[in-house]
Amino acid sequence: MEATLDRRKEFEDLLAPVAAVAYRVAHGLTHNAEDAMDLVQDATVQAFRAFGTFASGSNFKAWFLRILTNRYLKSRSKKALPVQSFDEVEDVYLFQMTRQAGLHGNPEDPVRLVLDGLELESVQQAMQTLPDEYRSAAVLYFLEDSSYEEIAHVLDVPVGTVRSRLHRGRKLLQKALWEVAVERGIVSVEGQRAP
Repeated sequence: MEATLDRRKEFEDLLAPVAAVAYRVAHGLTHNAEDAMDLVQDATVQAFRAFGTFASGSNFKAWFLRILTNRYLKSRSKKALPVQSFDEVEDVYLFQMTRQAGLHGNPEDPVRLVLDGLELESVQQAMQTLPDEYRSAAVLYFLEDSSYEEIAHVLDVPVGTVRSRLHRGRKLLQKALWEVAVERGIVSVEGQRAP
């Protein structure tokens, strides 16, 4: 009985400092406070059940975020978004769209004009359009400032896969950000900057 209490206390002590990060990652993945709380709770239950497999002294945060991300991906596998083609989105999509919109005559950086007009909520909305495997890497990289190596550990993939997912995710994110900017009136369809 005492061993069980010691194990639970050790788990709680390790979980406490990563709870806020786990919630931010969950919210970045789900874009919904209630779903994020449910995801963290589900991951916590699963992590506690698997705590015997955790190697004491190793990176608990990465171990827990891996469980959280896997739980999210498992829940989404039935509702997966259709995969978009990356070939149709160029690496400099936002640059080209701002040029076509006539924003390159401004003295300011035209891409910066578009991005500065977007609130965090708009960026999160655009991130929700990414397929799950790219979104999970993007959330960890852009919102949590995780390194490639940390993301690879959390997602249980090679660093090269993380780089590939981030590259492809960036391409899709540029297109999604442009669409959100047009939708929010930051730029008009005709190319004139909205007032």
